[in-house]
Amino acid sequence: MSTRPTAEAPNQFPDWTGYNLLATDPALQESLRRAGAAWADPQLSNYAQQLGNPQSFELAELANRHTPELHGFDSRGRRINSVEFHPAWHALLGMYREHGLVSLPFEDRQKRGRWTAWAAGFYLHGQVEQGTLCPSTMTQASIPLLQREPALWNALGNKLLSHEYDARDVPLAEKRSLFIGMGMTEKQGGSDVRANTTLARAVGTGGRGAEYRIDGHKWFYSAPMSDAHLVVARIEHEDGPLGCFFVPRWRDDGTRNGVHVERLKDKVGNRSNSSSEVKFVAASGILIGEEGRGIPTIIEMATYTRLNCVVGSAAILRSALVQAIAYARRRSAFGRPLAEQPLMRSVLADLALESEAALQLAMRLAQAYEDDDSAAPDPLASAWKRVMTPAAKFWVCKRGVELTGEAMEVFGGNGYVNESIVARLFREAPVNSIWEGSGNVMCLDVLRALSRERDALELLHADFSNAALDEPRIAKALHELRSLFATPPDQLEALARLLVQRLVLVAQACLLKRHAPAFVADAFIATRLASPTGQSGVVGAIDVRGIDVDALLARALPA
Repeated sequence: MSTRPTAEAPNQFPDWTGYNLLATDPALQESLRRAGAAWADPQLSNYAQQLGNPQSFELAELANRHTPELHGFDSRGRRINSVEFHPAWHALLGMYREHGLVSLPFEDRQKRGRWTAWAAGFYLHGQVEQGTLCPSTMTQASIPLLQREPALWNALGNKLLSHEYDARDVPLAEKRSLFIGMGMTEKQGGSDVRANTTLARAVGTGGRGAEYRIDGHKWFYSAPMSDAHLVVARIEHEDGPLGCFFVPRWRDDGTRNGVHVERLKDKVGNRSNSSSEVKFVAASGILIGEEGRGIPTIIEMATYTRLNCVVGSAAILRSALVQAIAYARRRSAFGRPLAEQPLMRSVLADLALESEAALQLAMRLAQAYEDDDSAAPDPLASAWKRVMTPAAKFWVCKRGVELTGEAMEVFGGNGYVNESIVARLFREAPVNSIWEGSGNVMCLDVLRALSRERDALELLHADFSNAALDEPRIAKALHELRSLFATPPDQLEALARLLVQRLVLVAQACLLKRHAPAFVADAFIATRLASPTGQSGVVGAIDVRGIDVDALLARALPA
């Protein structure tokens, strides 16, 4: 009889930490070189090593276990609307900001590869902790909007571009760096921002750059401890035009602004980050953009944040994949490691294909944002940005939800306990699919873009056709997609999810054909475009005969 103490826990292994997230990711390294972002390698490598340390994963666990706490009032009953975070939150958010990742795309518009370098940093951070990326995302997305507001930008620009982390809750003039949030959603409207009822009344003559008093509410107010928010409200009366307003936490006179945090949301995931319900009581706000352009203004911000959702979900997929492969290589069952068992190898190979396809799509989108941000924007880049951003957000974020669940199963019961990294990834995954527009909203946005910008469809079709020249399976899928686009408009909306799914799969196949090793591209095309079940089966329900599974797993996580 064995007398081995149970505390030794044979054949049990901790989550995978203590590795360089960039050095173990050949596909990400290739993306940086391809975009001309090799200049970022030293900094990103250092950050990847820092993030991979066990201490960083511990910070992520602590920040999500010790969730934010709302302190609505001080000890004497004065309203302070303060949210307290665990020190781990500040450590992680400070790491991201101090590496310059909040403002990188907007600091030097002549630097080639800046958007890819930013996306790589975001992708690396998101593999360890996602909640801290929320205020970082919104702050980054606010920069191009505020750059068009001379008075605000002159006062705040350096603080938005700053690499210093300043967590103090003090007026804007005293801060060394700023975070910006956003507030669109109201109880009665949800995604229908045109149903908003919050009112903004001019203090003086009104107009762009003028001060308004805002009364109303927001049902979801992201990161309420941000130094200011961009808020959508109706101007002057309940049927008035919608405007977008810059609403700080503090007024210019040093008093707290009339933004009352009613409660924090008790969310499924994204636990480290605070989301709230707020009431505006004569809150001071500055109109940015023109009257009546509130939705287009805030949607421009959302275009950037949707890109972040794509990159963030790709990061979740990557983290789940790494944890699953590392565990399967160490854990033995029925006499051999899990990673050597045929059915588990099918699951891991499927996860690896999905992860690299998501990465390639995210990096192509990042490059499109860079190519579109010039004096003479590239029309193809504009088409990718306008059409493929919502398409990618729909598909990649949806896949994150399903595949993190599958990754949990690799660990068995160990994956289903809250201490597990994959359990946190599973809880985290749905937020990117819901935030900044649910799946249906994204699909309808794709249809809207294509109906208004027919040239975009032709440009994308030509781009995909180039990759299909010597690949009949892509050519066939592209022809079928083109036929689906020709569906009468009155029938097309009901098919929008099917259409967008196929659009993204074709795009991913083309990108892998161009940029990935043949064993990756061929396996993706065979299992996504040429398979009778397509993407309708569960993870691992693929025919791996003819697929180089060893090469796929070695590329996904070098041993």
